[in-house]
Amino acid sequence: MSETDPLLLASQLCSRLCHDMLSPVGALSNGLELLADEQDPQMRQRCFELLEQSAQTSAAKLKFFRLAYGAAGGFGEQVSIDEPKAVIETLAADAKRVTLNWQIEAPAFSKPAVKVLLNLAHIALDALVRGGTLDIGAEERDDVTEIVVRAAGTKIAFDPQIGEALAGRLDPTELTGRTAPAHLLSLIAGRLGGNIQTHADAGTLVLGANLPHAQ
Repeated sequence: MSETDPLLLASQLCSRLCHDMLSPVGALSNGLELLADEQDPQMRQRCFELLEQSAQTSAAKLKFFRLAYGAAGGFGEQVSIDEPKAVIETLAADAKRVTLNWQIEAPAFSKPAVKVLLNLAHIALDALVRGGTLDIGAEERDDVTEIVVRAAGTKIAFDPQIGEALAGRLDPTELTGRTAPAHLLSLIAGRLGGNIQTHADAGTLVLGANLPHAQ
């Protein structure tokens, strides 16, 4: 298999960022246009509510990309779990009809573990096209961080290519904005000597990661 071209990976991740930001930023622009022409007090109030919601979603997605792809989390090696939790809660609320169950007690995780946690949660959220339940759990065990994300709903939409990318089996020359985040996770797990597993059927998607601690 070909080696990963860092420029291609970076460009596809940027494409994904632009794609995901287009909707909330576009909603902000449309809301401002409506507000400029609207005179009815009730409708103006509704416009303000929509603008506030779009602004919150935009901020949450920017925080997601900062933590999931960037060098965020301060100068230490550990990131408070409060940061990814807040981002996932906002994204789940924006997805509508998604019930989030958080099962993480550890106060902090390593930066690589946080990147994997956030990206797996995002992939699972994308799969819940008709809503459902998102269960997120993680713990430290025997110098390994174990992460499990489970999405359950009436319909699961999971691209098999994302599964191939998570497993490290997708040819890096064929990366797209949709598969680049999953490929990034396979690189992170591989560098740590860990792995990522997937299981999907008609109503359930389970994503798991074993990430040995860096020595």
